[in-house]
Amino acid sequence: MIKKRSIAAIATLLMFLLATVPVQASFPKNFDLEDNFYTIYGGPSLEAALIGDNEYSRGDTITLNIGLINKGVISGFESEDEADTTVDTVLQQAEMKYESQAVTAIGINATLTSDSPYIKVKSGIQKAGTLQQGKESSTPTKFTIEISNNAPAGTYPLNLNLSYLYQNNVQVSGDDYDTTTGLVTNQGVGVWYETMTQNQTIEVQVKKEADFEVTNVTGDLYPDEGGMLYVTYKNTGEEPAKDATVRVSASDPFSTTDDQAYLGTLKPGDSAVAAFDLSVDSAATSKPYSLSSEILYEDTEGHDHISDTVKIETKVLQAENKLPGFELGTGISFIALAACFIVLRKKEQD
Repeated sequence: MIKKRSIAAIATLLMFLLATVPVQASFPKNFDLEDNFYTIYGGPSLEAALIGDNEYSRGDTITLNIGLINKGVISGFESEDEADTTVDTVLQQAEMKYESQAVTAIGINATLTSDSPYIKVKSGIQKAGTLQQGKESSTPTKFTIEISNNAPAGTYPLNLNLSYLYQNNVQVSGDDYDTTTGLVTNQGVGVWYETMTQNQTIEVQVKKEADFEVTNVTGDLYPDEGGMLYVTYKNTGEEPAKDATVRVSASDPFSTTDDQAYLGTLKPGDSAVAAFDLSVDSAATSKPYSLSSEILYEDTEGHDHISDTVKIETKVLQAENKLPGFELGTGISFIALAACFIVLRKKEQD
């Protein structure tokens, strides 16, 4: 059953919507004014959506663009005081004007967090401004995220926290009605703000794709000699890699005239061995070294890809000692030949 006071309040609201009443308002420090004509029910309600594609590759660092829309509504209101005088009527209309702002989200702060160790949010709190009822943000709220190279394919929920101020209640006051100006003298407005928080989930997808790691390295490399290096590559991803070719970057102290090896088609879990003929500088220090490699392959849809850098851990061994040493052996050989020559010459003379 609708109360008479509610009918009067609705009529007053319609009258306010049809005519704009000039209001001169000041904002006192305390919300402690005498007249409170309405209690409003409802407030802001923000919805967030990711703008653009939400599917990314492992190892990517990307900027997410999140749009906001305020779908808040005033669900109802209750009349607290009757307007018994002209002053009250004007104040009542003025209060309704302010109460209609209860659905505005003021000074929005947005925070994005991840519960997954595979997704790292690089951005802190972002300012999203003020959003009126029914309005969309003019510019997206941006967050930078980093996806781990080891992230399994799948869906990763991110937590979006939104906090803002909203107008909880308004009170108005005034003295006399000035018939000349149509305004209430000494009019005052008290606004009571509260903080509201909302939480929403933003989902990002990590694509299914081929991925590679080195599982084994064999081969003896010596200074000034080099040798064959055998590297086992495994497809640790979720998709096959067709016609895969690995290319190695040979940096000091290594060099090679053939920096590529064919791996063939690698299904998920498959492995293949690449062989590289490497030369090693004569001045190379005996210690571990790291070589960089990358795999060129074709995916299931026929698109060409280049993998992220895959490291090859190897080492240069201590130079072999040729006992009793090449130089010593050569000297002894010359001495032996000279002795034989002397002996043969002496026999001829005799």
